[in-house]
Amino acid sequence: MPGAALGEGSVGRPAPLHPAYVRITHWINAVAILAMIGSGWEIYNASPLFRFEFPKSITLGGWLAGALLWHFAAMWLLVGNGLFYVLLGLASGRFRRKWLPLRPADFMRDLRAALTGRLAHGDLTVYNAVQKALYIGVMLAGLVSIASGLAIWKPVQLRGLAVVLGGYEAARLVHFFAMAAIVAFFAVHVVMAVIVPKTLRAIIVGR
Repeated sequence: MPGAALGEGSVGRPAPLHPAYVRITHWINAVAILAMIGSGWEIYNASPLFRFEFPKSITLGGWLAGALLWHFAAMWLLVGNGLFYVLLGLASGRFRRKWLPLRPADFMRDLRAALTGRLAHGDLTVYNAVQKALYIGVMLAGLVSIASGLAIWKPVQLRGLAVVLGGYEAARLVHFFAMAAIVAFFAVHVVMAVIVPKTLRAIIVGR
């Protein structure tokens, strides 16, 4: 049937690569994560875990209290938007179609191809195994970041959560490394958008 590959209700136009809800939640997440990273670095500087501080020019909030306000505002935006995205992704079956199956052998094959510059990007409708692993990984890092952040925020009220994470100081470390994983994903994501610019167009206009 000639129209079988077309989107539902469309005439002569292919279905969008990314549905509207994916594109909208993607950009809201990007803004929220950038605000959380910048404010998080300012919060870190108030009580560093390691022997370095982040330059003031790349932090957000100006001082500890201001950074906390930005951090919590961005956190609630990220949680609300993330829940909307996850629920629709599960209900529509998009996660299952896009992210599964994920096999170790496929991951190693695609990782070798990526490291040698031979990973194909012709069909954007199909995620390679490295993409699948990164998307699943950043979702898990986000959950760990939220859980550890709550344990740091309310260590007495959420004592059980803090204990599971190893205590207050351990929760701070967990939170730092979870956010570091998200920053690393964000950096790779931007680099890939520059290398394969049609992916940026797809997440803006859907096609």
